[in-house]
Amino acid sequence: MSELLVDFITSLDGYASGEGWPGFWGLEGPEYLAWLGEQPPVTYLMGANTYRLMSGFAAGKVPDGLDEFRPEEEASVDELTQAGKVVFSSSLQEPLTWANCTLVRGDAVEAVRAMKSSGSGLLSTIGSLSLSRSLLRAGLVDRFRVVMFPVITGATGEERIYDGYPDVALEMLEHRTFDGRIQLVEYKPRVLDHPPLVVPA
Repeated sequence: MSELLVDFITSLDGYASGEGWPGFWGLEGPEYLAWLGEQPPVTYLMGANTYRLMSGFAAGKVPDGLDEFRPEEEASVDELTQAGKVVFSSSLQEPLTWANCTLVRGDAVEAVRAMKSSGSGLLSTIGSLSLSRSLLRAGLVDRFRVVMFPVITGATGEERIYDGYPDVALEMLEHRTFDGRIQLVEYKPRVLDHPPLVVPA
């Protein structure tokens, strides 16, 4: 049976990116980059918006405000290109131009449920905030990992990660600090029907 990881890279205040900021907020260090290179093979799950963004990067498009990718960012995009990817979308058309992508038009929750029960290895979301939220609500997420970079992007932050989430209890599985400043936390999530002090009617 496959394991499903929801994996986010965020600012301290829970944004996925910020206008005018480079990838990794420009704060990645050698320990963190080495850890990224040690990760096991994974099949990435994403929605149409993330596909459009990341496949654009793979084709050479750089984010607004940047002249070119830094070597660390290029390496990250290259690794994604080589990995297997499943894209959930009713708007994209086949064939997908980004290498190693499979398009799924049906219900993402049911598709991932089937992938988990019939497959092996690790499935991981990348970006795709609404997909990640739906998979968590459905109780399909085995591990919830966040790598927090030491920056608050209250003025420029984009894509607030946790908006629309249910209440979720988190059991700590792992924590680690990279380069003396980047914090990884990983949890086993449990979606709550109600807060602990609320008695159901």
